[in-house]
Amino acid sequence: MTVLAFLKLMGCLGLLMYGMKLLGEGLQKMAGNQLRNVLDTLTTNRFTSLLTGALIALIIQSSTATSVMTIGFVHAGLFTFVQALSVIMGASVGNTFIAWLMAAEFNFSLSNYVYPLLAVAICLIYSRNHRSAGESLFGICFLFLGLGWLYIFAADTDPAINERLARFFAAAGNGYGSHLLFLLAGGLLTMLVRSSAALMATSMILCSTGVLSIYSGVALVMGENIGRALLTWQAAASAGLPARRTALAQLIFNLSGVAWAFWVFPLFVDEICNRVDYDPQPSSPAHNNLAYVLAAFHTCFSICNVLVFIGLIKPLKRLSHRLITPSEEGNEEEYELKYISCGLLTTPELSVLEARKEINNYVALTCRMFTQVQILCTVSNDNEFNKLFTRIEKYESVSDDMEVEIANYLNEVSDDRLSSDTKNQIRCMLREISEIESIGDSCYNIARTLERKFRNKEPFTGRQMEHLHQMFQLTDQALEEMKRLLSGKHIPKEAGTSFYIEQEINNFRKQLRSLNIIDINNHEYTYHVGAMYMDIINECEKLGDYIINVVEARLDAHPHSA
Repeated sequence: MTVLAFLKLMGCLGLLMYGMKLLGEGLQKMAGNQLRNVLDTLTTNRFTSLLTGALIALIIQSSTATSVMTIGFVHAGLFTFVQALSVIMGASVGNTFIAWLMAAEFNFSLSNYVYPLLAVAICLIYSRNHRSAGESLFGICFLFLGLGWLYIFAADTDPAINERLARFFAAAGNGYGSHLLFLLAGGLLTMLVRSSAALMATSMILCSTGVLSIYSGVALVMGENIGRALLTWQAAASAGLPARRTALAQLIFNLSGVAWAFWVFPLFVDEICNRVDYDPQPSSPAHNNLAYVLAAFHTCFSICNVLVFIGLIKPLKRLSHRLITPSEEGNEEEYELKYISCGLLTTPELSVLEARKEINNYVALTCRMFTQVQILCTVSNDNEFNKLFTRIEKYESVSDDMEVEIANYLNEVSDDRLSSDTKNQIRCMLREISEIESIGDSCYNIARTLERKFRNKEPFTGRQMEHLHQMFQLTDQALEEMKRLLSGKHIPKEAGTSFYIEQEINNFRKQLRSLNIIDINNHEYTYHVGAMYMDIINECEKLGDYIINVVEARLDAHPHSA
């Protein structure tokens, strides 16, 4: 019978957790990039950031997801430390709303009214344009059904089982040592199940059935803060320096909050109990207000903790900078995957942001590669030429690897159900990385031509070098314009400059091709030198075409904004 009761409890909690997962993911899919735009617009100072964090956590019902998402934005360079930590603090308050929903379910049986919503959700789930809304409604329904079944489970549990469990937990005592034990257990359980809501529901069940005292239940709930902070720190462990510093600051914020609350623990709990008219003494019978005690404590603790630390963000920043220094970054490769390797933004709609930043990193590699090619054209020393040519070869190899890695990541993201807009973005991004890889190939082809000229000891004439320099300048301008368009926060409305430069490259290539034939006929240089010269000019023209393809793909990713 005890095993059956345990399985029922696990089933109820599983339905609750699945409901929250569906609700959060459905809402994030509905929001898509707008969620990032909201965060970007409403985080101008720490107080608006605080309210924004509370709102986002209230909507997606997961402060851990909000925290990880925010740290992902820090890692991608979209948020500052102050913005991010303020949002994370606000998320700790917004996350308490679920506790009040649970308390309402325990007192008003809201799960009895969700069945009509299930019918609506079934209709929406088969609608192409409203599928995410249907998933969100299913999430709400499963959440309340899980809570309702938990309440029924608590009411139907054999009193003898509850009595044995109560004696077992009572053996731990009722002092600070016992509270510390439950506090640590709450943190550990939150990390294991990765859901503070599941722990909150379990605490309400155990307290309402008399298995745990209110003090032990509150200590379990308070332990959630430790577990959530450790989960965020774990997610950010492989991220960049700013993201790890932000995660450390959140860890300090949560642990410090738990420390001061634990210091005044009995007084704090007694005051909350008085406010909701509940007698905290172990001998008192459990009643409906008990669920409100846990919800009220969760909210009051989070609000008080934010009020204590909202003015200490700058000191937290200095402390996190002192504890995590940049020295450990020194051995990293100059170019490697910086964003998608961490996978902080695990929701597919938001993971596109990581891929976008990685593509910008990829563009930076190709721009650097073309700069090295320009330098190679002017080098005359053997050792210096060999060293530079080897570096360009390495860049070309890295470029090939990055294309494959980014493409694999985008394909993995696209395996999930996505909005039509996000699917279009992924298709365009796959086209972008293919064209960027072609840019890298053109750069390498130019380097190989220069290497062949260098080995044959056949120098270009002064006029040829002047024309190459002009063509390189045009190509470099095209690359920089492409880089500007791709790295901008806002979607470009037009790319006229890129098309104008590309036309200039085409016209100049035609002019040089005609001039090259005349110079060869006039014996200004040999046919072989002229062929190598035009190979470089033609590769620059191809490179300009690839750049335009990247720009067009970027514009096609947001057709309604162009």
